[in-house]
Amino acid sequence: MAKTWNSVLGALEIQLPRVEYNTWLRRTELVHLDNTTAVVSTATPMLREVVESRYSAVIREQLRDIIGYSVLVRVIVGAYVPEPVAEVPPAPKPVIIAPIDSAITSVIPVITDEMLAAFNIQVDERVPADASDAPVSDAPVSDAPVSDAPVSDAPVSDEDAVVVPSAKDSGDILVLTPPTTPLIAPPVVIQPQLPLDPPKPKLTFGSLSPTIDADAPTQSDFFTTATRGMLNQRFTFDRFIIGSSNRLASAACMAVADHPAQAYNPLFLYGGVGLGKTHLLHAIGNAALERDAEINVLYVSSEKFTNDLINAIRRQQTEEFRIRYRNIDILLIDDIQFIAGKDATQEEFFHTFNTLHTAGKQIVLTSDRPPKAILTLEERLRSRFEWGLIVDIQMPDYETRTAIMRTKAEQMTVDVPANVIEFLAQRIQSNIRELEGSLNRVVAYAKLNGTAISVESAQAALSDLLDTSRKKRVTGDMILRAVCEFYGVDLRMLQGRGRSRNIVGPRQVAMYLLREETDSSLVDIGTLIGGRDHTTIMYGCDKIGEEIVTDNRLKQEINTIRERLYQG
Repeated sequence: MAKTWNSVLGALEIQLPRVEYNTWLRRTELVHLDNTTAVVSTATPMLREVVESRYSAVIREQLRDIIGYSVLVRVIVGAYVPEPVAEVPPAPKPVIIAPIDSAITSVIPVITDEMLAAFNIQVDERVPADASDAPVSDAPVSDAPVSDAPVSDAPVSDEDAVVVPSAKDSGDILVLTPPTTPLIAPPVVIQPQLPLDPPKPKLTFGSLSPTIDADAPTQSDFFTTATRGMLNQRFTFDRFIIGSSNRLASAACMAVADHPAQAYNPLFLYGGVGLGKTHLLHAIGNAALERDAEINVLYVSSEKFTNDLINAIRRQQTEEFRIRYRNIDILLIDDIQFIAGKDATQEEFFHTFNTLHTAGKQIVLTSDRPPKAILTLEERLRSRFEWGLIVDIQMPDYETRTAIMRTKAEQMTVDVPANVIEFLAQRIQSNIRELEGSLNRVVAYAKLNGTAISVESAQAALSDLLDTSRKKRVTGDMILRAVCEFYGVDLRMLQGRGRSRNIVGPRQVAMYLLREETDSSLVDIGTLIGGRDHTTIMYGCDKIGEEIVTDNRLKQEINTIRERLYQG
């Protein structure tokens, strides 16, 4: 039971916030488990009430995944006292046919032919030669024909013979030849049917989903599946448009693909949404495989890594999980920032990172912010992420956006006028995904309406995406929430009077975004941020506006917040 409960708690620790898990579940204990009920013990009545009301369903789900069948979860306080078991009445004693005398023949029940056949009993219906030798009975002898069944030549003694009324005629005398085995088999005790433990599934290395397949793939089979099945073949270096905003990142990725673990290890790419980070990860994997088809490459998102770990803990397959992630040559993990705050995931990734790095294997990570800006990331992981090369991917400039649009139009085999491409490149400045999506909409709009592709049709197709209408979709409260979430600060502190650096910076960013992304006046912005006067708001906005010209990190942070506003 202890091993089962440790697996349940391990899965819950990953799923729940650390404070919540430590407060309510860390000190619980599984004290009883049978085929119908699981009893969980807590220390206090309050803990019992909370665990029963909030967590019994998720505990039941985790137990079902681990033991293979559903049980009722019961929560108690303190030690478990088994309920008294109701006394089961004794089973009726078997009726044994034994030698009897004529004095009690009248109480013997009628034995049918079917009953005799069930015991394979041979019936001798012949009357003894001397009636005086037969057991005492006044019943007349039957005229029924003698049975053709073979009769044993061995004499039948009076002590061995059993006389019972015949099923055909109550007056017939049946001489039962004693069988060589007892007529009554020993009583069979039937135990309650318990759920059978499911067979231990074999883990296919392609995923942590269990399968009862005798031909489960080997480790080399997994790598073939992983490298070919998890990489997008369309994302290559040839299709990546290089500009001033991503030139360094592209060069670093090419170097890593050509010489894994020799150039930059780890390589950490960060930037806003839709700037090409995922494209570069896939390009590294595709280029490495093209160079060496035997190399082991694994691309996963941080969410996939976390889910695989949860499933491994549930199914008690953590060793298979480690084999999967620690026996590869190039590990590519997207959006690593999402492991922050997940203690068990960070612990497992820490050891995975150390194992691969020590073995000289390449690690490439992406994030929407640099390591030091991931606030709830463990310091030991942050320092390791900074061992190698950290490269930011910035917003594409006008020239890069124009090149991206032209390349996209060529891939679509659509003739898009140059003035339309220039119009889109000027108006859509956020990210590459929105650029490509806007071109798709313009082309589809013209085709479905039977019109030529022009600036006017582009304006009509993108009326809800252009910057002129974006401000109508964002409110001041949305901006404040987005800033607080990004920097990990409390809204009350942002609106308060605190002057610490980690509060003043986010507060001024909020002022800047409120002015840039809404139609609010300086007075309105001051009201939103704790009742500040308009001169304070003006100073904060101007300060951020000046800093983003030279501070690429700040510029990237603001662009990331802006993208979250318009995509969430």
